Amino acid sequence: MAIILNNKISLTTFSDYEPDRLAQSTLVFRPVSISLIRRRKKFIVRGGASETEATKAKSVESEKVSGSSINQLLGIKGAAKETNIWKVRLQLTKPVTWPPLVCGIAVGVAASGNFQWSVEDVAKSIVCMIMSGPCLTGYCQTLNDWYDRDIDAINEPYRPIPSGIISENQVIGQIWFLLIVGLGLARLLDVWAGHDVPVVFYLALGGSLVSYLYSAPPFKLKKNGWIGNSAMGVSYISLPWWAGQALFGTLKADIIILTLLYSLAGMGAAIVNDFKSIEGDTALGLQSIPVVFGIDTAKWICVGVIDVTQITVFGYLLGAGKPYHALALLGLLVPQVIFQFLYILKDPIKYDVLYQASAQPFLVMGLLVTALAVNGQ
Repeated sequence: MAIILNNKISLTTFSDYEPDRLAQSTLVFRPVSISLIRRRKKFIVRGGASETEATKAKSVESEKVSGSSINQLLGIKGAAKETNIWKVRLQLTKPVTWPPLVCGIAVGVAASGNFQWSVEDVAKSIVCMIMSGPCLTGYCQTLNDWYDRDIDAINEPYRPIPSGIISENQVIGQIWFLLIVGLGLARLLDVWAGHDVPVVFYLALGGSLVSYLYSAPPFKLKKNGWIGNSAMGVSYISLPWWAGQALFGTLKADIIILTLLYSLAGMGAAIVNDFKSIEGDTALGLQSIPVVFGIDTAKWICVGVIDVTQITVFGYLLGAGKPYHALALLGLLVPQVIFQFLYILKDPIKYDVLYQASAQPFLVMGLLVTALAVNGQ
């Protein structure tokens, strides 16, 4: 996981770009010298524009060369260029997005009230986490990158698919592999748990369908910010909770309603990811929340949805006679609000990843507190 950049690749990349720079310098120099003889004012304007373009190109090139190896493995922006196909495949699955799903399984398991610290129950939980995280979340992220390749060509042209590092057949093969393995593990868990109705398989199948509808045309739920982010909230909070609870217990109507309510906080967290894609979303006509409302309004919608949802759950727990759990949830909301003012409300584009890394653990811990409050219900 050390941040190391292969020297050979760096030198090759530099030399590859060098002729282009020389060509660009020649093209810029000739008209500039002519403009100097004829019109001094024109020279100044052209010189400034050329300088700006050169600075931008240099900045982009520098970013590509000095990208982080860790960011590449996690599948987040600022990644170093990588040619190892297995590292590229891992990057497409965006491991940074796995923890919320894995934690969601743990939350559902805790809410079931039937988990025992035995080898078998721990093994079931781990298999369920692998199904939810690396397999089905990996499927979702790879699928989304495939259908977002035109947007990424604008927003993040260095990503594996738009940059051509990985072939079309390799991407499609990975999508199918992760989907089949994920659904296979779901069916295995139903057999292992002795379910008459394969509820875990149905949840996995439903989540996979939502992922497809979210990314693929003509549906492409993400075209509408409210619908797309709501689907994300359900996928990241409700579905893993339901899968974990169904594996060891039963799902009841009040739990389903509570988790759907909590998914609104997940919708708010999903809006955070839309800020960095404003340029591409606007160009391709996607009506994300930041595109529709603008950055300043969207960032308040984002934090408002996250906070109001958790305050509502706080009220629910108080009404259910769980004051200590309610106060714990309220305490976990405080650092989230602090990070919102430090990062999202300050600059949601610059600090989106830092906010998620700082605030999301407290949101997940709040989920766990809620699960323990309804344990066995």
